[in-house]
Amino acid sequence: MNINKKIKIVDLALYLTKSKTLIIADSHIGFEESLNKQGLLVPRLHFKDLIQRMEKILKEVKPNTIIINGDIKHELGTISEQEWRYALRLIDFLSKHCKNLFLIKGNHDKILGPIAKKRNIEIADQIIIDDILITHGHKIIKIPKQVKTIIIGHEHPAIGLREQTRTETFKCFLKGKYKSKTLIVQPSFNLVTEGTDITKEKTLSPFLKQDLRNFECYIVADKIYRFGKLRNLSR
Repeated sequence: MNINKKIKIVDLALYLTKSKTLIIADSHIGFEESLNKQGLLVPRLHFKDLIQRMEKILKEVKPNTIIINGDIKHELGTISEQEWRYALRLIDFLSKHCKNLFLIKGNHDKILGPIAKKRNIEIADQIIIDDILITHGHKIIKIPKQVKTIIIGHEHPAIGLREQTRTETFKCFLKGKYKSKTLIVQPSFNLVTEGTDITKEKTLSPFLKQDLRNFECYIVADKIYRFGKLRNLSR
């Protein structure tokens, strides 16, 4: 489904059709190991599921460039054993499917340099392609005048849909405005959790410290569903 004339939603990713650029965000590799350290015995299936999901996306689109828009890893102040192993494997997998691979630094990527250096991958705070700016979204940055659209991650947006007594939570994309620019928020590629219900929880990204009722919601389920504005969903 197209979110606008230049950008297509492909499952949990965004695809810039003109430049053939695929963008994913917030894979949070190492999340299960972090939970295990806290005493929560969850199976470590995230990486296998992530690769299978990426394979489906890459059957639909053939990108020249792939951008990981922040938080490829989960631990804040270190690189865990799981992060070392699987972050490199993810980079190797994605590199086979594109000519260029870039990492955007997220708030969980304070110690990302050693991983990137192993594969000679460039780390950036932001990337501009035509009039589209891609940044993680955990901090406000200076936005050049030529930019018309901003793409962020960080927020892990999801929404809970209620049917009678049952509520099911789905990952979702959001589309609205930040000042005069179009703002698109990606869901996380962390498949262990759905994310944060955007209609109930406080937002994390400073780009979203605003009234979100006019933001449009695109839910990711068996296919992409355009659900209209958040003000109608939160009633």
